Amino acid sequence: MKFKISWPTGIIVSIVAFIIFILSFVYRVTFMPEYDHHLVSEEYYKDELNYQQEINKLNKAAELKENISLKKVDEGLLIVFPSEFDASTIKGTIFFQRMSNDKIDFKFPIDLQKNEFLIKDENLVSGRWDVKIDWTANNTSYLYKEKLTY
Repeated sequence: MKFKISWPTGIIVSIVAFIIFILSFVYRVTFMPEYDHHLVSEEYYKDELNYQQEINKLNKAAELKENISLKKVDEGLLIVFPSEFDASTIKGTIFFQRMSNDKIDFKFPIDLQKNEFLIKDENLVSGRWDVKIDWTANNTSYLYKEKLTY
């Protein structure tokens, strides 16, 4: 027995198969937790309103003689603040954000004895991090941002 399919039936079967194929992907992305999609920030619109303040802080930091530097050392990641400021006057926060997994993001308050801050190796997972250091010295606010591969 030979099985023959006419060309209009073949076209309809291929279109239906394609639609089922696409809908399976839509289902996976929408309902399966491994394809969790979310905004980079939960407060995206609030962050957008403060963006001009960030630009001003970044410009002030760029005008410094020496900006913050990040160095990988044996113990972890060493953050060196500008030596022109007294360490006791530097306050703020250090925020590490992982774009691929927001569950491992972390934040440290800045409280220095000397112009260095060490983040221990066990706190950092290897991969790409967005580092944001929002700090104040002598009543002036500064911001440092860097994309870091650890």
